[in-house]
Order: sequence, then structure tokens, then C-alpha cells
Amino acid sequence: MSMLTPPGMGGQYRITGDKYPRMRRTRGRRKVALAVVSSAAALGLIGWGTLQLIDVFTGGGDRATAAGPAADCGASPSPRAKPVKAPPRPGQITVNVLNATPRAGLAKDTAAELEKRGFKIGEVGNATKAYDKKVPGPGMVLGATTAAEAALPVLATQLAGAELKTDTRTKPAEVDLILGTAFKKLTSAVDAQKALTTLAEPAPEPSASKGSCRRGH
Repeated sequence: MSMLTPPGMGGQYRITGDKYPRMRRTRGRRKVALAVVSSAAALGLIGWGTLQLIDVFTGGGDRATAAGPAADCGASPSPRAKPVKAPPRPGQITVNVLNATPRAGLAKDTAAELEKRGFKIGEVGNATKAYDKKVPGPGMVLGATTAAEAALPVLATQLAGAELKTDTRTKPAEVDLILGTAFKKLTSAVDAQKALTTLAEPAPEPSASKGSCRRGH
């Protein structure tokens, strides 16, 4: 072994010039690489934790919270619906009160009460053969086809459960109130007035429901 051979080389290298071969310090570079990787991982964890804290305190942006999906329910209530056609007033309707029951006096007393409530009274007496003792319910409101959405529902507010029926007559403002076998008395004046108010001013349409709200994503 030459005196110029560095110790530990075992004679594997021969020095032919005046420079020694450069030795690699592998252990030192490994330590540096490990330190760099550890530092990068630590910075990544710190950044991730910071983002999580920001997410918690700011509500998570547009994401839904634990309470459920966000909903956009800022729709304003619908305006009150207006009737297509104003129903006639009681004073514009002539009522024929006809008794189809075997009990006497019902038509006269009922006509008097309807007159107090503002209706005009026409014929008062017994029902025709076509309806006499053939109306099983409390009564029937009978009128022209053109009265189906006018005089008939107005008169029907005075007798709960009355059947509405049309015939071939031509006068829409003249209707029959036929008292049936189950008739006891007219609807109370207070309840009848409430029904008239509802008929003239229908309830407003419901506003946007929860199911129609725009859901957040």
C-alpha cells in the first residue's frame, strides 16, 4: 500500500496524481433530507389546522351546517286573491220558498227570516209534485244555469248542507229554496254573514312553502 493511499481505502484506489478522490458524506445528506421532509410535513399540518379553525368560525362558507341545508325562503307573501266576479247581494235575489215536507208553516217562517236578512221574497207555498217529499236533505237551492256561480251559492250560505241544482229557467236572479225532510232551521245569521263575506272575498293563495325554498348545496 502506498503511503499516499488514504486510510481505510484498503488498497482499492491508487493515487496517480497529486489530488485525492472526493469522499461522499452519505450520512450527513440523509439527515438533511429527513429534516427537510419533516419540516414540510409540519408546515402542512399547521396550515391544515389553520384552515379548519377558519372554517369553524366562519360557518364553513356555502356548505350546510349540522342544523341542516340552507334554504332561501325570502319570498314575500302573495297578494290577496280577488274574486273573478263579484257575487250578487241578497237584495238582488228573489227567493221562492217552497215546502217539500209534511210539516206545515215552514215555508212562511223561513221566508220571513230570509226577508229580514235582505233577500227579496217571491212565491211562498208547497213544492211542486216533482220535489214534494223527495228532497231527503235539509233543502235544495234551484235556479238557472247562469246562476250556478252567482245567486245559487249566495242563497246556499243561508242553509248549511243545501243541494245546488240548475234547471232551464232563464232568470238568473230568481231562485227556489226547497225545504227538505231533514230541514230544521236556517243557518244562524252570524254564520251566514261570515259565509257571505268569504264568498265575496276568497282567502289569499298561500305564499312560498318550505318545500319550495331554494336549497343550498
